[in-house]
Amino acid sequence: MKGTDKRNTVLGPEIAPPVRLGSYPPSDVTFLLKDLSSEALELGTAEREKAIQSGVSYSEMLPVEYQPTEQYIGLFRETLRESAAKVALAVAVVSERIVARRGTEGTVLVSLARAGTPIGVLIRRYIAEMYGAELPHYSVSIIRGKGLDMNAVRYILQQHGIGAKLQFVDGWTGKGAITRVLQESCKEFYSRYGIQLSDELAVLADPGYCSGTFGTREDYLIPSACLNSTVSGLLSRTVQRNDLTGPEDFHGAKFYKEWLEHDYSNVFIDAITPYFASVREAAVAAAGEMGASPPEISWRGMQDIITLQGHFGIDNINLIKPGVGETTRVLLRRVPWKIIVDTKDNPNLRHILLLAEERGVPVEEYPGLAYSCCGIIKPLKGGESE
Repeated sequence: MKGTDKRNTVLGPEIAPPVRLGSYPPSDVTFLLKDLSSEALELGTAEREKAIQSGVSYSEMLPVEYQPTEQYIGLFRETLRESAAKVALAVAVVSERIVARRGTEGTVLVSLARAGTPIGVLIRRYIAEMYGAELPHYSVSIIRGKGLDMNAVRYILQQHGIGAKLQFVDGWTGKGAITRVLQESCKEFYSRYGIQLSDELAVLADPGYCSGTFGTREDYLIPSACLNSTVSGLLSRTVQRNDLTGPEDFHGAKFYKEWLEHDYSNVFIDAITPYFASVREAAVAAAGEMGASPPEISWRGMQDIITLQGHFGIDNINLIKPGVGETTRVLLRRVPWKIIVDTKDNPNLRHILLLAEERGVPVEEYPGLAYSCCGIIKPLKGGESE
C-alpha cells in the first residue's frame, strides 16, 4: 500500500463519535471508550487471579472495585492535603517540558486510561492557566498484549488532522511495560497507516527511569493512585473482548455512575490546581535545567526488579509490581504475597502499610531500592500475563 493510500485509511471510514462518559466536566477530557456499563464483567479477586495466571488477558474481565473504608478515605484526604503542592509542582514541571518540546499549537493531550486521565486533566488545566491554550484532551485505552486502541488514535487524527502532535500522558512508570507497549503500538500504527506518532510518554512520576519527560523521579504517593474509579472519572479499567467491541469500536469500559456520591475525581483536581501559580517559578527553573541537560533514561528501576526476582526466587518477573502506585494496585486488586519497602519509616508509605495490615500481607524491608516499595503477587500455577 502506498503512503498516501495508507493515510487515507486513517481518515476513512469515519470513526463514530464517543458517547459521553465519566464524571469530569466535558471541557477537561473526552473518553474514547465504548460504554459497557450494562455488561457483567467483574470477577472476584481469587477467580480473576486464577484466570490471569492461566493465560487469560486481564483486559477481558474486571476486578470487583475495592470499597475503601472510612479510615482509608480519611488517609486519602490527609495525603491529598499534605501532598497537593508537591503534586502541583510535578504537574507544572512536566507541563512546562511538554510546552517547551512541542509548543501549544496543534498539540493534543492523549492520556492513557485510567491512571493517566487525572494527570492529563491537570496538565491541560495548567497549560490553559499559564499559556491561555485550551488543548484538546482525550483519554484512550492501552492494554499489555493488545496495544494502543488504534481506532481511538484514528478518531483523534480525523478530528484534528494527520499533522496533530499527539502527546501521550500517564501517571507514573513502573517497570516501563506500558512505555514499551506504546513504542510498539506507534511502530504498528506507522506500519499500518504510514503516520509517525511520537512514542514519548510524559508522566508525573518516573521512579523507573524510563521516561525523559516527567515531573519527578521520586517514588511517593500520588493521591490518585489510592483509589480506583472514584478518582478517575468513575471509569473502570479498559476492556477489549471481540464479543463486546467490534472492529470499528473503541476499546470499552464501564461507567460506575451509581457511585457519584462517592466520587473524588474532581476533589482531587480541585485540590491541586490552586497551587499552580505558586509553583510555576520553580517549575520553569526545573524544566529549564532538564532541557539544558536532558535526564538519562537508564531503566535503573528494572535492574532493581531483577535483583528482587533473584533474591526472592520469583520465576515470573510480572509478579513483581514496583512503585507506590503499582503496589497500591496490588493491594487493592490482586492476591498479594508480600510487600517490600525501602524502610517502614518512609512517610510516603503510610497507606501501603495500612492496606497491608487490613489484608494481612507481610511487609519486609529491603534498603537501597530505586522505588519506595514493591508488591509481590502470590504465584499460582501457570504464567501471569498482566
